[in-house]
Amino acid sequence: MEQIYALVDCNNFYASCERVFNPSLKRRPVVVLSNNDGCIVARSNEAKALGIAMGAPYFKAKAVIERNNVAVFSSNYTLYADMSARVMETLGNFTPSMEIYSIDEAFLNLAGFTQDLTEYAHEIRDTVAKWTGMGVSIGIAKTKTLAKVANRLAKKSEKANGVLDLTNSPHTDEALRRTDVGDIWGVGRKTSKKLNNFGILTALQLRDTDIDWIKKTFGVNGERTVRELRGTPCHLLEEQPEPQKGITVSRSFGQAIEDCEQLKHAVAKYASRAAEKLRSQNLAASTLTVYAMTNRFDPKNRYYNAHTTTFQSATIDTSEILAAAMLSTETVFRDDAKFKKAGVMLGGLISEKNVQRSLFDKTDQSKLNKLMKTVDSINKKMDTPLTWAAEGLEENPWTTKSQLRSKRYTTCWGELPVVE
Repeated sequence: MEQIYALVDCNNFYASCERVFNPSLKRRPVVVLSNNDGCIVARSNEAKALGIAMGAPYFKAKAVIERNNVAVFSSNYTLYADMSARVMETLGNFTPSMEIYSIDEAFLNLAGFTQDLTEYAHEIRDTVAKWTGMGVSIGIAKTKTLAKVANRLAKKSEKANGVLDLTNSPHTDEALRRTDVGDIWGVGRKTSKKLNNFGILTALQLRDTDIDWIKKTFGVNGERTVRELRGTPCHLLEEQPEPQKGITVSRSFGQAIEDCEQLKHAVAKYASRAAEKLRSQNLAASTLTVYAMTNRFDPKNRYYNAHTTTFQSATIDTSEILAAAMLSTETVFRDDAKFKKAGVMLGGLISEKNVQRSLFDKTDQSKLNKLMKTVDSINKKMDTPLTWAAEGLEENPWTTKSQLRSKRYTTCWGELPVVE
């Protein structure tokens, strides 16, 4: 059966999430900031039109933002993750199989569908908008790479109205001609520059290049890209994501840390969160790495250190992970350093069902597992989660800045929208 992929991509995802619960933002420029309100990581179309650059430091764009009444928000990852889940659940009603590619993108399998695909895609768009309030663009093609091309043009073209089907389209050549080679899925900046040096500037030129030369010059990945542009699928749908090789939780501090106890509190918070992520995927960790670093832009105060602990048996136990994390923090701490960032990495991940216990391990694993899962279950339901004593009992000045964060409308009882 001929493969047909639909790439569904949420439009300006972070900014759109903010607009769903605040209709006054509908035509107003919107930007979303990174951790500690440092850089601009998302922009509405109106903000893009003002020339506000992606990744620009907030303080540098502040004049333009204030002059044009741009709405500014701190990143609200809790809200964004929940809105993503709602969109993906909605998309699941329209296909027998799908691949969640990122927080705001999914590939849908439309192979064997007999109805008009453009009409079907508009039905998907209308349903997602009705059920979640989110706008999406949809590109349809015989390969993932071509679906990406179609999606990109569907966003830009008013005539396409959010949907472009290139499965058997006479406009495929024109679509590829309009696509810079650097905008092709899987073509990085260095590869793009190298292709440009050979006179290959567009996706159409790349598609028509001798494939043997491409393979010799750019390897197997380059060959696959060309074959995909020619309509031969090389990247199949991945319904089950590959098991994670590691789990990392890290943050930059709103204020530099010079005290070991405060650094321990921060690391404990990250270690606790990493353990929750671990259990949510039914995994156990064999190693723990704690790292801490100063401001990398300050040459007079530059310091980085990391320490790794290997557990006797792979673990899901937050208390065991915290104990190792505290010892590692003492190892990496230095009195004269002003720490700006720290992180926790869990590695050597295996299924919790495959953990081999030490002969001398007397821990009641069944009781421990139930305890950990119970804590996780409570924290999912409570606005104020249970915390471990190692995280500290007082509000810390180093907590990540998010002074402009909107409410967690969909996951926090105390922040539900109020209708007046």
